[in-house]
Amino acid sequence: MSDNRSNDPQDESQQETFISHLVELRERLVKAVAGVILVFVGLVYWAPVIFNLFARPLMDALPKGGRMIVTDVTGSFFVPMKVTLLVAFLIALPWVLYQVWQFVAPGLYQHEKRLIVPLVSSSYVLFLCGVAFAYFLVFPTVFHFMAHYNAPLGADMSTDIDKYLSFAMTTFLAFGITFEVPVVVIVLVRFGVVELEKLKQIRPYVIVGAFIVAAVVTPPDVLSQLLLAVPLIALYELGLLMARFVGRPETSADAAGETQAD
Repeated sequence: MSDNRSNDPQDESQQETFISHLVELRERLVKAVAGVILVFVGLVYWAPVIFNLFARPLMDALPKGGRMIVTDVTGSFFVPMKVTLLVAFLIALPWVLYQVWQFVAPGLYQHEKRLIVPLVSSSYVLFLCGVAFAYFLVFPTVFHFMAHYNAPLGADMSTDIDKYLSFAMTTFLAFGITFEVPVVVIVLVRFGVVELEKLKQIRPYVIVGAFIVAAVVTPPDVLSQLLLAVPLIALYELGLLMARFVGRPETSADAAGETQAD
C-alpha cells in the first residue's frame, strides 16, 4: 500500500512552528500568572489593611453608627482576599503586558512596535487614572449623596461587603474603560478605520451615548451620571485633539518593505 502521509518539508516546518508557538504561549502565561501570584503572596498579610483602604470612601460617608455587614459565613475572609488579588493584578499588570509583548513582538513590523509600546503604556496609565478618579471623586460624592438620601426615610445604610465589592469593581471597570477613549480614538485614526473628520461629525451622537452609558452603569442619580458622562465627553475631545498629530497609516507596500524583527 502507498503511504498517504504527507512528507512535505514545508508542512512539517509549519507544524513545528505552530507547536513552538504553543509552547512559548504556555511559558508566557505561566510567567504572567506567577508574577501575579508572587505579588499577591507579598500583599496577603496586609489584606485587612488593603480592604479598609478599599472601603474607606463608603465608611467616611456613612452617618454616625453606620457600618458594613457580612451576610455570608466566609465573606469576611474571601472578600479581602479578592480585593488583595485585584490589587496584586493591577500592580503586576506591567509584567503581564510585558509577557504578552514578548510573545507578539517577533511578528510585528518596526513601525507597529513603535506605535504599540506607547499605546499599551498609555492605556495602563489611563486605566489607573480612571480607577483613581472613581475612588477619590466619584465614590465620596455618590456615597455621601446616598447616605443623606436614606436619612429622611429613617433607613440605616448598612452595606454588605460582598455587594460593595461588586459595586466598586463595576464602577472601577466603567471608569477605567472610559479613560481609554483617547487611545481608542487614536488607534481608529492611525489605522485608517475612521477618518478624523468623521469622528468630529458624530460628536453629537457621542455626547448622547455618553449620557446613556452613564445612566446604565452608575447609580440612579444625576450627579454620578454627570461624573461619568462629562469625563467621557472630555476624553473623546482629547482623543480628537491628539489624533491630529498622529501620522497617516503606512501603505501595505511600505509595511511589506520593512524587515520583521527576529
